[in-house]
Amino acid sequence: MKRWQFLVVLPLLILLGACGFRPLYGSDSTSPGVANDLASVSVPEPHDRLSQLIRNDLMSTMRPAGTAEPDRYRLDIDAVATEDKSIEDSSNSRSARRATVRVMANFELRDLSGGKTVYKGRTFSNVSYDDVQQSFADLQARTNAMERGAHEIALDIRTRLAAHFASR
Repeated sequence: MKRWQFLVVLPLLILLGACGFRPLYGSDSTSPGVANDLASVSVPEPHDRLSQLIRNDLMSTMRPAGTAEPDRYRLDIDAVATEDKSIEDSSNSRSARRATVRVMANFELRDLSGGKTVYKGRTFSNVSYDDVQQSFADLQARTNAMERGAHEIALDIRTRLAAHFASR
C-alpha cells in the first residue's frame, strides 16, 4: 500500500471505530448481541403449510442446532398466499402465462413473562413463475414459488426482530 493511501485509510478507520458502529449480530464483553435474543424466541406449531415453511426457516436460522436458550418470547405468525395469473402471451401456437404468488404475513412478538406485545409487523413477498399449462410442471412451479416466498418472509421477519433487539 502506498504511503498516501495509508494516510487516507487510517483516519477513516479511526473515525469508524469512534462512531459507535456495532455489527448487528456481533457481541462484545458488555452485551451478548442479538443472537441470544433470537435464540430465545419460540414459534408455535402452525396449522397450515405456508406458516410451517416460514416457521422451519426461522427456527433453522434463529435457533441453530445446539442452541438451547430458555424461551422468553413467542412469535405468532399469520400468513396467507394469493395467486395472480395476469400476464399472458399467446402470440405463437403455445401460449405461456406468468403467474405471481404474493405471500403476506402478519407477525407479533410477545414477551412470555407478561404476555405483552413487544413488536409487531407486516411483511410480504412477490414471487413469479411460468405457468406452462402442464399440470405437474405448473404444480411444481407453484410449490417452488410458495417456498421461495416463505423463505423471503422468514428472512425479513428475522432481520426485523434482530433490528428490534439491537435497538433496545
